[in-house]
Formats: sequence, C-alpha cells, structure tokens
Amino acid sequence: MVGERIKSIRESKGITINELANIADISKSYISSIERGIQKNPSINVLDKISAALGVSLDILLDSKNSDINLEDDWVKLLKEAIGQGLTKEEFIQFTMLMDVKRKKASFDSSMMHNKKWTI
Repeated sequence: MVGERIKSIRESKGITINELANIADISKSYISSIERGIQKNPSINVLDKISAALGVSLDILLDSKNSDINLEDDWVKLLKEAIGQGLTKEEFIQFTMLMDVKRKKASFDSSMMHNKKWTI
C-alpha cells in the first residue's frame, strides 16, 4: 500500500508529517489520510511531490515489490560504496547534520512564504 510505504520511508528518514507537508507543499491532513489508507488513490502529481520531498523515486512509492528490506539493502550498498571511497564516520555525521539544517531551513523558508501576505 502506497500510504504505508510513504510513512515507512518518512519515518526512516526522521521526517515528520509537518515537515513533509511543508517540503512537498501538500496539506498534512491529506498526507495523513494517504498514510492511514483513507485516501487510497492520490494523484500522480501528489505522489511525485511526496517522492521528491522524501528524496526517493516515484517508482519506490508505486512498486509494491519494493519492501523496507530492499530499501535498506540500497542504503547499505550506498554506504559501503561511500566507505570504500574513503568516507569517514565523522564526515558522515557532519553530512547528516548539514542535511538536517538544510531541511529545517527549507521548512522554515516554506512556512515563511506561506505566512507572508503580499500587498501591491
């Protein structure tokens, strides 16, 4: 089920529904209804926004054959490759911290744009 995959990926990346809603520019109630299986047929446009916000391909959300195990295998493969190319634990930690700051900034910027009243 697409909603379960969205929730699983979102949680594995440490992203809240509020953050996903801000990044994807979709209401959190709509995302929640997808994740809970209430909304069973979200549009491709919505799924495309969610997949981009989660940093995964649309195929990952749509392909029922992709399980958490396959997703984890992909991560393990990428991490092993990075280590093989010389990535240190400290560099990885710094990178994840940087990405966290960037996500928070994007979320803040998005909320500021939505809250700003435009006058002419």
